[in-house]
Amino acid sequence: MDELIKAIVCPIVDHPEDVHISSEQSNARTTYYLSVHKEDMGKVIGKHGRMASAIRSVIHATGVAHHENVTLTIRE
Repeated sequence: MDELIKAIVCPIVDHPEDVHISSEQSNARTTYYLSVHKEDMGKVIGKHGRMASAIRSVIHATGVAHHENVTLTIRE
């Protein structure tokens, strides 16, 4: 899942070397935490949060396909 998130986010940002992903398992849910360079935050979130919503949708759909409950949180 980390590689999928990087494959989606790295082409969008200006500083792909600052894309960091961590995960946390709790109960039956896996939460992925995405942090990017401060200047790239607007690109990842997008207008009215549309880009962030689209990224979350893809991650959630992939999790469902693998019978996992997955969420994505974007950190500053």
